[in-house]
Amino acid sequence: MGKKGKKEVEPPPKDVFDPLLIESKTAATVVLMLSSPEEEILAKACDALYKFASKGDENKVTLLGLGAVERLYKLISHEDLTVRRNAVVVLGIMSSNHDVKKLLKELDVTSSLISLLAPEEDIVIHEFATLCLAHMAVEYTTKERIFEQGGLEPLIRLLDSPDPDVKKNSVECIYFLVQDFQSRAAARALNIIPPLLQLLESEYPVIQLLALKTLEVISKDSETRAILGENQGLDCLLKILETNEFSDLHGEALAVLGNCLEDVHALQMIQQIGGLKKLLSFVGVSTVPDVQKNAAKAIAKAAYDSENRKILHEEKAEECLIKLLETDNDGVKVAASQAISAMCENSASKRACGLQGIPQLVQLVSSENGEVKEAAVTALANLTAASPSNARAVAEAEGIVPLVNALNAQRDGAVACAAAVLTNLAVQEPLRLNIQGHAIMSALAEPLCSTNSQVQSKAALAVAAFACDADARAELRTAGGLKALVELLHSRSEEVRRNACWAVMVCASDEPTAVELCNLGALDVLEEINQSTGRKSNFSEAALEKLLDNNLSRKYSQMGFLSSSNTIADGFYDCGKIKPGVKFLSLEELSMQELSDRRATIFINAKAQDDFSLAEGEIAQDSSPEQTVLSPVSRKSSKDKARKEKGKKEEEKSKEVIQIAPKVQEETDLENSCWLPPPDFILLDYIKDVSKTILPLPTTWKQVVALAQCWQTELALAAVWFVASTAELGMKLNWLMSLLKEELGFCFLLRSTL
Repeated sequence: MGKKGKKEVEPPPKDVFDPLLIESKTAATVVLMLSSPEEEILAKACDALYKFASKGDENKVTLLGLGAVERLYKLISHEDLTVRRNAVVVLGIMSSNHDVKKLLKELDVTSSLISLLAPEEDIVIHEFATLCLAHMAVEYTTKERIFEQGGLEPLIRLLDSPDPDVKKNSVECIYFLVQDFQSRAAARALNIIPPLLQLLESEYPVIQLLALKTLEVISKDSETRAILGENQGLDCLLKILETNEFSDLHGEALAVLGNCLEDVHALQMIQQIGGLKKLLSFVGVSTVPDVQKNAAKAIAKAAYDSENRKILHEEKAEECLIKLLETDNDGVKVAASQAISAMCENSASKRACGLQGIPQLVQLVSSENGEVKEAAVTALANLTAASPSNARAVAEAEGIVPLVNALNAQRDGAVACAAAVLTNLAVQEPLRLNIQGHAIMSALAEPLCSTNSQVQSKAALAVAAFACDADARAELRTAGGLKALVELLHSRSEEVRRNACWAVMVCASDEPTAVELCNLGALDVLEEINQSTGRKSNFSEAALEKLLDNNLSRKYSQMGFLSSSNTIADGFYDCGKIKPGVKFLSLEELSMQELSDRRATIFINAKAQDDFSLAEGEIAQDSSPEQTVLSPVSRKSSKDKARKEKGKKEEEKSKEVIQIAPKVQEETDLENSCWLPPPDFILLDYIKDVSKTILPLPTTWKQVVALAQCWQTELALAAVWFVASTAELGMKLNWLMSLLKEELGFCFLLRSTL
């Protein structure tokens, strides 16, 4: 037998490349490998990039600069499972970087990522695709895009995934999506409640936490709360609160429960099973700020319903809230104060909170934390509204000074509510006088200049409450508050205009304030308002009437008549009827004008001043309102010889007055910087004569008869002036007027006074 030879090995084909193992130490080389057509190289390159990106954010930025994101985006749709899986893993890790997310948004990768959530895909792909979507869903535009591309449904389905990472990423992404009300409605329609409640039983706290946060958001809708109750969601929440091991979840559970308590049915259900009592006792013993804060918020939300307030009062929720005011956490103090504000809508709760809570709230008014100050003042505003006992309690707790100081707070809400509290206190005269002793009007001057309509409204209302006192009005004038008050009459806010009109009406209770308001343009603004059908109100009409009633000179000049309730006092003058738009000149301005041929301006002042008595005078006016000169009163008698003799004596006396007046005026100007009207003794003498005749008479009727029997026109005029200023004559003066009309020739004074 011949010897067997060896089998020869055939050489490889010439077009086949021998395998080559490459070891790369640079990321740039590996990124270039992402363009390889070989699946094995692509998979290994992605795996290497995953390890590199996991080491830190700087490496992610490096890969971004090398163009890795664009190549990886193409590979997540690769037909090979391994390549597709490894590529999405790298993108999921890199998507935590802000710049990477920005580029992914530009590339519109959400559609491709959503397609990777199909049930047949690998669970690892589910994990990192949901991770990438969760990172991107932080931005509003991306959330909207995910929703529009149908991403919500597969995400809810993945809540039942066996992999905890998929559950965690999916519920986190859903949490961001449901911030929008459209997504909340869609999630409810997709029956999201059962899988979320199932996640509360997870062994992973982060999943439980995210599930509770999602429930808190979606339970803001009443329809979702109803579904939550149907699925025993309230029981699940109470079990979490009763479990000490879940103490880190108590805050979020209370937040969800707070939303549920807005429904009366839910609160009644919790009360029936004893859950409400447990809840309040739980809050009372807890020392965790988040738990206390969320509990107070839950009570506040529930207290917005009247039936809920009754239930909470039955369970003595006020005691729990007052105790929370004593904590050291500002957030808890704010939440407790807000809850007290809501509970105060119930009269029984208002009494309960007032007895124990007012001293603590007064202390919080002086807090350096603006939010705490605002919440405390708001609570006091609600507590003192229509509650005299609580108002007194605030004063007894020494709350007036901090409340006045709060008018200068930085937060508009604190200023507005501080003004409201002080207004509530001002209803009681002893408290009002106490507050006035702390320069309240000066403190209100700044809030009147605020740009916040709520502050303007409350400040104007406070001015109306305190301006009933003459000293307070004088203080407001000195502080410059009248100018700001007049400016508020221009406000577009109906409430601000109404309160400003009310304040003007009260401030116009004395002539000095009324005159200054007129000088500031209040009269013109009110007339404009009353001509508007949209802005006119009872308040604006009353303000205009009160303003004119305490500025009778202007009222008579503008309207041509005075009402029966108007009483002319010293200082009244008639300069004739003025045309619309023409400035009404003061007596001082008229006195500075030169003598002219215009009708005289009649001035009345029968009050003695220093060494002389101010009397009735005339100011002759030119056709130009800039020329006027003072002249004595001249009268003519035509009845009988006695009256003519009397007239001569009066003319001689008038001449003396002509000589005396300039001298006295000059001396007065030297002593005082303010202008004083000229003296005239004639009217004062007439009044003295009438007094001797009238005062001894026992009845008003006899006084009227005596007046009617006066033969001298001047004496009758003085008598009418005297009686009209000191007595209410009613119909008897009307009879007297008919007797004196012919004698006085419809004298303006008689018509105005009678």
